Parts: sequence; C-alpha cells; structure tokens
Amino acid sequence: MATVIVTVGLAFIGYLATYLNGLRLAQRQARLTRVNEQLSDFYGPLFALMEANGRTYDAFSEKYARPDGRDPFRHETPPTDQELAEWRTWATTVFIPNIQAMRDVVVTKADLLIEEEMPHVLLQLCAHVAGYEITAARWAQGNYEEHLSLISFPGPELREYIRDRFTRLKNEQARLLGHNRIAGWNR
Repeated sequence: MATVIVTVGLAFIGYLATYLNGLRLAQRQARLTRVNEQLSDFYGPLFALMEANGRTYDAFSEKYARPDGRDPFRHETPPTDQELAEWRTWATTVFIPNIQAMRDVVVTKADLLIEEEMPHVLLQLCAHVAGYEITAARWAQGNYEEHLSLISFPGPELREYIRDRFTRLKNEQARLLGHNRIAGWNR
C-alpha cells in the first residue's frame, strides 16, 4: 500500500512538474511572440524611419548650410526664395512622407506599445504631422507663406524614446532566445 502511495505521489509530482514547465515555456513563447511583434511592427519601423529621416535631414542641412554652417531654418537671416523652394521639394518628397509613415505606425499599431498609455512624444509626433499636412496642402494651392509645421518636431526626445524602447526589446528578445545581451544600437 505504501509503494502505491509513493508511486502515485511521484506520478503526481512528475505530472505537476511537467505541467508547470509546459506553462512556463508557453508563457515564454507568448512573450517572445509579443516582443517579436513589437519589434517588427512598431519599434523597428519607427527606428528605421527615424534614422532615415534624421540622416536625410542632416544631408539637407549640410547641402544648404549657410557660410556659418547653420541651415536656413536655424539662422537669423530668413531663408531665400530659392532655399524655400528647395525645402518644399525635400519636405514633400522625403520628410513629410517619412513622418506620415511614422505617424501611421503609431496610429495603426498602438496596441504594441510598451507603455499602458500613449507617450507624450508620440502624440507630439502625430500633431507635428498634422501641422505639416496643412502646410503642404497650402503649398499645393500655391500659398507659400508658411514653410514649417505649427507644431515642432520632437526630434531628440523622439529619437531617445525610440532607441531606448528598441534596444530594451532587442535585449529582452535576446534573453528569451537564450543569447547574450545586445550592448547597444549606436549610429
């Protein structure tokens, strides 16, 4: 009788251990799936678009720099008509489509946020895009009085936010996969 109790007890402990291990593995797999989705559908695209936009803006600023090295929009002397025409070309061809793509990621994939509430910096991005859409619509009508969005682009804050979340998720992904941590994603 004692051996039956021991056998049943060991079987139950084995079953319980198998069940708990399976549960732990399922939870780990679910977390990995979520992290992969956050990276591939939200933070990865935002990271790539932010970096591309930043590098392109740096190229614009360098190409159209004034003799003191500053671009026409960061200068006390207002931009010339030629500089404004170049800006409109760059903005409508590259910058506005990039920030619209960033906004679209935020609006359509907000369920993949790390945070429980929408971060202020992402709301600022969305507002900035809306401001530029009004400006671009005026350009399309031939009105060139305004050349910037009424709401400023949260560049440094947005870059820091995206890099931090992207790196954090890449590190968690590596941990879940059993790999070493990623030191950092530097430009």
